[in-house]
Amino acid sequence: MLPWIRRATDEVVDADRAVSRRVSALPPSPFDAAMKTVSTAANHSLLWFAVAAILAARRGASRKAAARGVLAIAGASATANGLLKPLLPRRRPAAAELPAYQTLRNPPKSSSFPSGHAASAAAFTTAVALESPKLGLAVAPLAASVAYSRVHVGVHWASDVLAGAAVGGGIALATRRWWPVRRTDEARARPLDAVPTLPDGKGLVLISNQRSGDPEYDPADDLENALPAAVVLRADPDEDIDDQLEAAVTERDRWVRAIGVAGGDGSVAAAATVAGRRNLPLVVVPTGTLNHFARDVGVYDMQEAVDATGAGEAVAVDLGVVDVHPGRGTDPESEAVVRQRYFLNTASLGSYPDLVRLREKWEGRWGKWPAFAAALVVVLRRAEPVRIKVDGRWLAVWLLFVGNGPYHPRGMVPAWRPSLDSGLLDVRWLRADIRFSRLRAVAALLLGALGHSHVYHQREVGELDVELAVPGMLATDGEVVEEAGRFTFRVARRPVPVYRRHEDNWSGRDRPFLG
Repeated sequence: MLPWIRRATDEVVDADRAVSRRVSALPPSPFDAAMKTVSTAANHSLLWFAVAAILAARRGASRKAAARGVLAIAGASATANGLLKPLLPRRRPAAAELPAYQTLRNPPKSSSFPSGHAASAAAFTTAVALESPKLGLAVAPLAASVAYSRVHVGVHWASDVLAGAAVGGGIALATRRWWPVRRTDEARARPLDAVPTLPDGKGLVLISNQRSGDPEYDPADDLENALPAAVVLRADPDEDIDDQLEAAVTERDRWVRAIGVAGGDGSVAAAATVAGRRNLPLVVVPTGTLNHFARDVGVYDMQEAVDATGAGEAVAVDLGVVDVHPGRGTDPESEAVVRQRYFLNTASLGSYPDLVRLREKWEGRWGKWPAFAAALVVVLRRAEPVRIKVDGRWLAVWLLFVGNGPYHPRGMVPAWRPSLDSGLLDVRWLRADIRFSRLRAVAALLLGALGHSHVYHQREVGELDVELAVPGMLATDGEVVEEAGRFTFRVARRPVPVYRRHEDNWSGRDRPFLG
């Protein structure tokens, strides 16, 4: 051993013994029983699982904090107990050096270094703080108590606890590589001040889809009360939402100054299609189950939508367009009958719609990224390759993802959009014509290295033309909508104004909406 390493080790040992002597000299008090209780409660991380269950009872940041905390505990426990303890064995403090009123009845016999309890405590608290700093501060005193208790009851040296806490905190921070932290649900978008003001909803035709979200709640009555001057339609389940809106707008013609929708992402996409065609601004009332688009825009409830229409404030949001070419491939006769589909969030070919459905089914319990990762594994196991032609080259892919705007993080599972008006498409695919492509994709995902895998490809473009060897199904915003042999993806020339109150986090200059 090098002399400087020996000196450093001796200094650590001396410091550990000094701390243990100070602790053993404390007089008996109820504090001893409290430390024993806290230390025992954290065995096998049961204390943290209980706290995670409480946090998971609430949706949003609290539930994501619980999921990240449990993930961090798993990594920290495996590292501290499964890897470092066997590699770095160390004797625990001698029970004879501590008074009986401080020691545990059945002290552990494994290596003292590092403290697994401290690792789990630090991992959970750091992970919770990543999702919610306020919750992290609330949990921190309990974590500190658990860490100190291991020294107080005489089963660890102080350096064991410090090392364990460092391991746990580091593991929690490392979870960001696989599961990025999103500080706000709202994406950046260019403010538009010159949209029509709609007092009490005057000039607004709004359709309410009572099949979205809670089946026991029909928001139409509340919408009529909140916007008494608006025309509120109840969606007919036997008719497409965009067709109903088109008919209502055509009937009222010049009176209509904006189009609105109450529902989930599918309903919003249908209404946005009409808004884009009619060159009208859009009002979004989130009443669906997940409301991804509404959260991106920054509209969280009905009142925010009402306030924005009354203030005449909106932001520019890109609208994705798919030109659907009937027939097969580049048949010139099909060009005259090209149909158009619109999307707000994503379009896809291959197995991506199945992946989205599984992710949405599981994300309420696990969080978005863990649900996506699990769904990807399941979908790849049973997927069939799709042959596509991109840039004049034929490829076999498991899925093709087209995002309306660049998604983050790059080189990983697409999770969110930082901007709503970039004018670009985010194109990603997983190749199926590389040996062991499914296994390589899953392994790269688990290692946080998907962006470095030859199976994974990503680019940002203004337009993408895709030809299929066999006509296949197109999905937009998670719904299968069309079958064809060629699709051209692009961003609409004009963004759709979406009503949202102005906030400080927007960037860009105001630009009037010329309706």
